[in-house]
Amino acid sequence: MSAARGASASVLALFAAGVVGCGTAPPDLFVVKRDGTVPGAELELLVSDQTARCNDGPVKNLTSAQIIEARDIRRDLIDLQDGLVDVPEAPPAQIFSFAVTTEKGTLRYPDTAQRPPILPRLSRFVRRVAIDTCGLER
Repeated sequence: MSAARGASASVLALFAAGVVGCGTAPPDLFVVKRDGTVPGAELELLVSDQTARCNDGPVKNLTSAQIIEARDIRRDLIDLQDGLVDVPEAPPAQIFSFAVTTEKGTLRYPDTAQRPPILPRLSRFVRRVAIDTCGLER
């Protein structure tokens, strides 16, 4: 086989590999399980790099702003789970309890947790995605 023919075959192989890779699902960023004392409180939200899925329902696309926020949230969660940020004691949950899982493990917190700021931010993100993206009541 000539050098030109070999180079062409290599380029085609790389192109084919790239095309196949385009169909892969985006990586998961985190999973949030929420429960509570009000109807509709129970939620399992899987947040991937471009999509979300509520309660094993259909996959929904996130907006660009939601994708950026989800990535930022994940980064802050990893810092928290790595022990780079302290988590002060919070009063017991008033309505909702949360458990968020990343590749670093699971973090549980009540809706009363106001520090570090990532926890109320994550709670708001979960609520907005559940309502705006998945069409849930809460």
